[in-house]
Amino acid sequence: MDVNVQTMIFEFIGGLGIFLLGIKYMGEGLQKTAGDRLQEILDKTTSNPFMGVLAGIFVTVLLQTSTGTTVLTVGLVNAGFMTLRQSIGVIMGANIGTTMTAFIIGIEIKEYALPILAVGALMLFFLKSNKLSNIGLTIFGFGSLFFGLDLMGSGLKPLRHMEMFHDLTVSMSDTPILGVVIGTVFTVIVQSSSATIGILQSLMTEGAIELKAALPVLFGDNLGTTITAVIASIGATVAARRAALTHVIFNVIGTVIVVSLLTVYTAFISNLQGWLDLNPSMTIAFAHGIFNFSNTIIQFPFIGLLALLVTKIIPGEDTAIKYKPQHLDPIFINQSPSIALDQAKAEVIHMGKYSIKGLEETSMFLNSHNQKNAEMASQLEGALNNLDREITSYLVELSGTNFSEVERNNHSALINSVRDIERIGDHFENITELINYKISNKVDITEQGMIDLNEMFDLTISTVKEAVRALEDMDREAALNVVQKENEIDKMERRYRKKHIIRLNEGACTGAAGIVFADIISNLERIGDHAVNIADEVLGERQKH
Repeated sequence: MDVNVQTMIFEFIGGLGIFLLGIKYMGEGLQKTAGDRLQEILDKTTSNPFMGVLAGIFVTVLLQTSTGTTVLTVGLVNAGFMTLRQSIGVIMGANIGTTMTAFIIGIEIKEYALPILAVGALMLFFLKSNKLSNIGLTIFGFGSLFFGLDLMGSGLKPLRHMEMFHDLTVSMSDTPILGVVIGTVFTVIVQSSSATIGILQSLMTEGAIELKAALPVLFGDNLGTTITAVIASIGATVAARRAALTHVIFNVIGTVIVVSLLTVYTAFISNLQGWLDLNPSMTIAFAHGIFNFSNTIIQFPFIGLLALLVTKIIPGEDTAIKYKPQHLDPIFINQSPSIALDQAKAEVIHMGKYSIKGLEETSMFLNSHNQKNAEMASQLEGALNNLDREITSYLVELSGTNFSEVERNNHSALINSVRDIERIGDHFENITELINYKISNKVDITEQGMIDLNEMFDLTISTVKEAVRALEDMDREAALNVVQKENEIDKMERRYRKKHIIRLNEGACTGAAGIVFADIISNLERIGDHAVNIADEVLGERQKH
C-alpha cells in the first residue's frame, strides 16, 4: 500500500475513532453533570407535543445524540410512560437538538484541541469530586472531538486531488439521490449522524466537496440516523414500533421536501454563507440546523395525522406494559372520595393481573429458557414496583377524607393488598434469577423435580388468580377457596422438600440443583402466603403470614 494512502486511511479512521469517543464522553459528562435523570425529564415534561419538542431538544443536547434520545423515547413508549403523540414531539425535538454538535464543530478551535483534552484528562485523574470529574469528562470529550476532527481533516485533505473522488462529487451534484443514499448508508455503518456530518464539514473545510454535493449527503445522514431506533423497536410493543416508524417517516418527508427544492435551498445557504461570513464547517451546521428546524415547523401541525398514519401501517392493539396508573385521577380525592376509592381499587386489580402475568411468564421461562419470558417478567416486576408507589401515595392522600365504616375497611384492604401484590413480584423475580443461575451454570433438575415444580407453579398461579378475583368482587367464597389452596401449597412444599432430600441422598440430584429446586418452591410458598393475605382482607380476618 502506498505510504501516503496508508497515512490518509490511518489518520481518517483514527480521527473518526477519537471523534466518536469525544461525542460519547462529552455526552456522558453532560448527562452526569446535569444529573442522571433524563428518563424522568422526558416522562415529566411531555404533557403535550410542544413540551415534547422542548424536552427532546434539551435531552439530545445533553446526550449529544438524537439516536440516544429516540431509543430512550421508544423505551418509554414501550413501558407505557409516554403516548405515541407525546413521543412524536420528542422525536422532532431530538432532530433539532442533534444539530448542536454540528454548530460546536463549526467553531474554529481545532488548534486548541490538545490543551483542552489535557485539561479534561487532568481533571479526571486528579480531582476527587464527582461533579468536577464529570465536568472534566465533558471537557475531555470536547477536546477529543476537535482533535479527532483535525486528524480526520488531515486524512481527507488528499481527496481533493483525487480524480475518482472529484467525479463522485460531480455525480452527487448532478444526481442528488446518490448523495442521499451515500449519506444514509455511511450513517448506518458508523451509527452516528454527528460523525458523518463532522466528516462532511471536514471535506468542506479541505475544499474536497462543494456545497451542492454536500447537502444531499447531509439529508441522507438524517435518514441513516433513524435505523438505530428501528432496530431498538424490534420485538418491542406495537406503540414502540410505531414511534420508531414515525422517526423514519418524519425524516423521509423532510428529505423529500428539501431535495425537491434543492436548487433553491442551496442558493439560500450559499447566500447565508456570504451574509454571515460563515466558514465551511459552520455553513454545513446552519444547513443542518435550518433543515431540521424547518422540518419540525412544517410537520408539527400534523402530529395527529402522523400518529394516525403509523397506526394504519402498524395495526394491532397496544399491549405495552403500563408502568403508569391508568385509573388514578387526583381530582376525585377531594371532590368524590368514594369514586377515588373505586379508581384505586380498579388500579389494584390491574396490578394484581400484572402479578398473575408475571408468574405465568416465569413459569414459561422455567420450561422454555426463552429470555423473552424473563425480560417480560422483569418488565412486569418493574411495573408492579412503580404501581405500588403510585397507588400507595394515592391511597395515603385519600386517607384524610371522610369515609363510611365500610369504605374505611375497603381503603385499609387496598393499602395492605397493594403491598402483598408487590411482594409477589419480588418473589417471581427471585425465581427468574434462580432459573438464570440454573441456565448459566448448566444445572439440571431431575425430570420428577421439574414435574413437581410445574405442579406447584400451576397451583400457585391458580391461587393468586382466585385471590385477585376475590378482591375484585369482594367474593367470600372465592376467598375461602384461596385459603384452602394455600393450605395445599404449604403441604405440597413440605412434601416436595422431603422428596427432594430423598433424591439428594440417592445421588439422583446434584447439590446445586437441590438448592435451586428448594429456593423455587420456597418462593412459591411465600407467594401463596401473600395470596391468602389478600383473601383475608376480603374475609375481614387479616393475619400476616
